Amino acid sequence: MPMSKNTVLVTGGYGFIGSALVRRLVGNGHVVINVDKLTYSSNFLSLKDIEGHPGYLFEQGDICDSGWIAGLLETYKPEAIINLAAETHVDRSIDGPDAFVRTNILGTYALLEAARRYSAVADQNEQLLFIHVSTDEVFGDLGPDDAPFSERTPYAPSSPYSASKAASDHLVKAWGRTYGLSTIVTNCSNNYGPRQFPEKLLPHMILNALAGRPLPVYGDGNNIRDWLYVEDHASALEDVLLKGRSGESYLIGGNNEVRNIDLVRAICRELDAKVVHKPEGVGKFEDLITFVKDRPGHDTRYAIDATKVRDELGWEPKESLSTGLAKTIEWYLNNPEWLTEATAADYNLERLGLGKESL
Repeated sequence: MPMSKNTVLVTGGYGFIGSALVRRLVGNGHVVINVDKLTYSSNFLSLKDIEGHPGYLFEQGDICDSGWIAGLLETYKPEAIINLAAETHVDRSIDGPDAFVRTNILGTYALLEAARRYSAVADQNEQLLFIHVSTDEVFGDLGPDDAPFSERTPYAPSSPYSASKAASDHLVKAWGRTYGLSTIVTNCSNNYGPRQFPEKLLPHMILNALAGRPLPVYGDGNNIRDWLYVEDHASALEDVLLKGRSGESYLIGGNNEVRNIDLVRAICRELDAKVVHKPEGVGKFEDLITFVKDRPGHDTRYAIDATKVRDELGWEPKESLSTGLAKTIEWYLNNPEWLTEATAADYNLERLGLGKESL
């Protein structure tokens, strides 16, 4: 394939955020090479609508294989790498941190080394841009009256997941400073929207409610998160790609702080309004809410100050929590085949009733 100014290599493109970004980039005229290992949370249906598009290619493989990545760079000559390949579920990181260390830390290292060697080639006209997509969880948690996270907030991860992402962030920044690699790090708040894997909070609650199962909420439900609609996140990442400054970090948030229990109740109210035939024995979906033992090291509050990305790149989220939640629930109700496909992979359906969610 000839070199294109708009050619982007996206890792983890069959994941939740990755697939939203791939669809957006392809739709806006970019050539996208989707690199994905196809783990339990990958779903081919997430990109079914762009299969066969001339601007979309898929390569299956492991980002830990630096030599293989180097071959892809030589073949496709992308202008940028956007790294979304990651293990992301906090509960899974507590149960088994090995995969998180391997993918999030060693995988990022392998990508950086491939990018560094590629960028060092003398005949490259423009240096490869390496965009690393991370999480606000690397900053730890906030008290009720603390100022939101900003690009100046010190790192203080609490879980094996957030610690592995913090380590990968530091690697990216170090490769930029030490080796001169063109890098940008983004840290986002909790994402939600269509096509999210069912172990995460919203699809987990929706699936359980429709089956008449308990809706498990950790502790007292007072933990607070900022919620970002996935399509808004994808638009922010495209802005970072096109207008972001090398060497910078950008925090991307949805301006939607809410307690976990209030979010679950909002989901129940939306389902009450949309679902005509409820499971047997269910009056209001809110009656299914069940409080369960809190997660170890459960962060109290996340909040993001997205002033920098707004002022420098002109980005702001379009969806409020109300409009985004309505769109999300409508999509899941209208796409049961996606949930069937997602839960048929390496995932135990029984676990959906055991209080496992990502908050």
